[in-house]
Amino acid sequence: MGKKSQTIVKEYLLIAAGTALIAFAVASIYDPSGFVTGGFSGLAIIVKQLTEELVPGGIPLAVTNLVLNIPVFLIAIRLKGWNYIVKTLLATVMLSVWLGVLPVVPLAAGDLLLTALYGGVVMGVGIGLVFLSQATTGGTDLIAAIIQHFWRHYSIADIMQVIDAMIVLAGAYLFGIQMALYAVISIYLVSKVSDGIIEGLKFSKAAFIITRKPDELSRILMDELSRGVTGLSAKGMYSGEEKNMLFCVVSRKEIVRLKELTLALDPDAFVIVTDVREVLGEGFIETK
Repeated sequence: MGKKSQTIVKEYLLIAAGTALIAFAVASIYDPSGFVTGGFSGLAIIVKQLTEELVPGGIPLAVTNLVLNIPVFLIAIRLKGWNYIVKTLLATVMLSVWLGVLPVVPLAAGDLLLTALYGGVVMGVGIGLVFLSQATTGGTDLIAAIIQHFWRHYSIADIMQVIDAMIVLAGAYLFGIQMALYAVISIYLVSKVSDGIIEGLKFSKAAFIITRKPDELSRILMDELSRGVTGLSAKGMYSGEEKNMLFCVVSRKEIVRLKELTLALDPDAFVIVTDVREVLGEGFIETK
């Protein structure tokens, strides 16, 4: 299997796992407690509640999620093109399928705090996995992207916050203000956990090294870590001495080895380590 095929398979597995977790959070954690946390999943819970007298048990979550997404996708295809939509379409269909086939196992029903905490963590992990595959689950994510296409001075995140706030307010009208306040906790957790999943897997370390043996150390780092090293011209302002400072970006696991190699060669080396949120390029996130 080629590298491209492996990447595609990995992305599809991330979408499958992520949408399964999202569906589990909606059906087994949020819905039994009447939680509305924004997104089309939140709208689906509202629709289910409103239609309980018309349809036994209300309109299923999977049906509402799919029906709401159809016009959004048609608009997005027209504005954004088919390539933009393919993986998001797959994620949306898989989410609706999971909502329809996963058994409902009520967790923390009746305990609003546990519902907010467990739901936020599970949903956050699921969304993070889907985002790692360069897809979304449609819904308000896609609506925000469509609106941003016309109003580019607003970010997608800002637009999503407004849309989700409106959905939570609608939920507050149906389920009460206390439920909405707990929903805010869950929304915050979803945001933080999903960001942690995305950034945690792409997180790197950058090292700035001032040493008396820059040529020798750079060769060691390139041989031992298989990472590129860049020499930067620097000047010690106290001594007035011209120096060559080394710059190297490595993974979190490799930073320990980098420090060991550096100090083994030059115990007097000055090493500065800083966090790097994202790195594009060979050995990290490759764009081709």
